[in-house]
Amino acid sequence: MKFTTKAIHSGYARNKEDGAVIPPLHLTTTFEFGNQGGYYDGSVSVEEWEKQKEIKFNNNYKHFDYARTVNPTRLILESTMAALDGNRFGLAYSSGSAALANIVALLKQDEVILFSSDAYGGTYRFIVKVAGAQGLQYRIVDLTDPAQTEAALKQGAVRIIWVETPTNPLLKVVDIEVLATLAKTYGALLVVDNTFASPALQQPAALGADIVAYSTTKYINGHSDSIGGMLTLSDETLYARLKFLQNAIGAILSPFDSWLTLRGLKTLDLRMQRHQQNAVTIADMLVKHSKIRSVYFPGLFTGEQGAIVKKQMKGPGGMISFEIKEQYDAGRFIKALTLIPLAESLGGIESLLDHPASMTHGSIPREERLKIGLTDGLMRLSVGIEDAEDLVGDLLNALDKV
Repeated sequence: MKFTTKAIHSGYARNKEDGAVIPPLHLTTTFEFGNQGGYYDGSVSVEEWEKQKEIKFNNNYKHFDYARTVNPTRLILESTMAALDGNRFGLAYSSGSAALANIVALLKQDEVILFSSDAYGGTYRFIVKVAGAQGLQYRIVDLTDPAQTEAALKQGAVRIIWVETPTNPLLKVVDIEVLATLAKTYGALLVVDNTFASPALQQPAALGADIVAYSTTKYINGHSDSIGGMLTLSDETLYARLKFLQNAIGAILSPFDSWLTLRGLKTLDLRMQRHQQNAVTIADMLVKHSKIRSVYFPGLFTGEQGAIVKKQMKGPGGMISFEIKEQYDAGRFIKALTLIPLAESLGGIESLLDHPASMTHGSIPREERLKIGLTDGLMRLSVGIEDAEDLVGDLLNALDKV
């Protein structure tokens, strides 16, 4: 099946009792026990366990026990996301940060997590200020540089590499195949945060990633009405460990948020096409504008970065970062926008403008931000699916007023 067909038809068979085409919302917290529990206890293979707990709408859900452990609505979402990533298993969490916390919980004492210097502020906040404060060892390098990455790996003890590509907010791209080769050489797991690209534009598992991660809050849900996270993978042993952690930690995606995310997921490919079309139009306008100093957009990248985009992405995505020249008042620009609000998050149907230094990346010390080029004047634009002419007009009007 092709991508959108998978998004619509994976993970759910029409209800045999009433023929419902759309998966129902299961709000129950518990289930009557039958001859099988809904949790993995190691007594059978994970593959057999998956078969045992398949959703059977005509047998009173006897293979489920407690909704923290497994819920029918969440399971449909997990199965669908795994299918879209080309993986066997999926795990849904209450947020992208919760997914990261479960990944970090895989680490044993003296094991190290390696992540990018150009990382989402929440990733930095959790690894450095929460897990790091409890003794987690971490290293931060520019993962777009294979030499720097290998030097960090040669120091030993790196168990997990966590990488975003494109990165947030500078939209750098990392060669996933190269990083996967390095990870395997040095015995590390490669986790690729695919939030900005989505599975519609990038397939990290096919390029060698061990685990694919998402904030489903963004493009996966796509409607700015649900917070969630997701991991997909194919390794059975690793899945069993993560499934145990998901249940033990308990930061699971609620049934209603699972249902909302499933609803949004069905139109992901269509939405991404419009996001990209609009982003290309806006980036072309910004890069020519006399008041703009720099524009960061994968569709404009040349050289090595441009080659990576062409190699591993189906398109440049819907995110643009840009800097207004220092002599102009960026604050006045923000206030002059009428269609595009100043707000955190991204990937929804509506366009949103973010000021990373004071918002999404405010937890990163200023000196660290400046080292990677994240200046106080940087703006991050999540391009929505509105009419491109209206968005361009709003931006030009605001730029005229600075």
